[in-house]
Amino acid sequence: MLYLLTHPFAQRVLFFNLLHYLTFRSGAACLTALVVSFVLGPALIRRLRQVQGNGQPIRTLGPERHLVEKAGTPTMGGVLILIALIVSTLLWADLANPYVWVILGVTLGYGLLGAADDHRKLVLRNHHGVPGRIKLLIQALIGLLASYAIARTTGGALGTGLAVPVFKHAIIPLGPAFPVFGTLVMMGSSNAVNLTDGLDGLAIVPTIIVAGVFALIAYLVGNRIFSAYLELDNVPGAGELAVFCSALIGSGLGFLWFNAPPAAVFMGDTGSLALGGALGAVAVATKNEIVLAITGGLFVVETVSVVIQVFWYKRTGRRVFLMAPLHHHFEKKGWAEPTIVIRFWIISMILALVGLATLKIR
Repeated sequence: MLYLLTHPFAQRVLFFNLLHYLTFRSGAACLTALVVSFVLGPALIRRLRQVQGNGQPIRTLGPERHLVEKAGTPTMGGVLILIALIVSTLLWADLANPYVWVILGVTLGYGLLGAADDHRKLVLRNHHGVPGRIKLLIQALIGLLASYAIARTTGGALGTGLAVPVFKHAIIPLGPAFPVFGTLVMMGSSNAVNLTDGLDGLAIVPTIIVAGVFALIAYLVGNRIFSAYLELDNVPGAGELAVFCSALIGSGLGFLWFNAPPAAVFMGDTGSLALGGALGAVAVATKNEIVLAITGGLFVVETVSVVIQVFWYKRTGRRVFLMAPLHHHFEKKGWAEPTIVIRFWIISMILALVGLATLKIR
């Protein structure tokens, strides 16, 4: 918003001219989201405690210590993330850019779905929120609309193609199937972050790390000179998503302040579905869906552990892991929660470096 409002005065006022620099607005977006989180966080958490009473329902089949240590902790802290993220993006991004509105639409749509899911769990006092089929249907509808809009905005063969990292300008044409592919990326990313969100700070830090990687990717692929130098597929206009990703980093850091062990609030499906969907949408828009699978490899592993557990149990009646998702397996093995969380953070950082390496290796 500030970018458009100050544009007529950019040549006469030095500060307004700074708003033409994507790097400045990205940094400002991160800082703004962080400040908004710090300012609103305490009051929002108090309100959530008052409204929710007993807080998030704890699974009786989960690790036993959760029934004691995490009982009474309020959920739906994702509302704080969404407010900080959306306010900061609207303030610092170029609102004439269609990519910004598509990504915001996915984030808000998935966030509202997550909020409905959290609310239903709180009302019913169990883990049966929005029925699974309805949830998947709504996710698919949002993803299809967003993928179609992204394809139209990007245009050409690149708009409906899958870019392959490492190989120079390798595009797999998907044609009319691209919206379906983009939808699967968004849905998969959204649900993967949701499955990972099981310990204090476990999901938000890898999300921040992946957002940092994609802030850089968005900046590079949106810049004609840098993308040509690195032999990346240029996506004009996608650079503006660096502002969104930076705002996501700031809002994530602000939430982590309150979610650090012992957590004062959980993000709930409100946050996890929205954040995962946002990362998936950014990956589709910047044509780096495969890089998302690499940098977000921790989310992939957590999801695969659940798939393996369910599949093998249905076929044999035995479990591969002591409990799924994978972080619960290590809890059952006796690992302390901070040990699991920090080691998973380290793994996420390593995978982020591998993902970044694909930008240079051609």
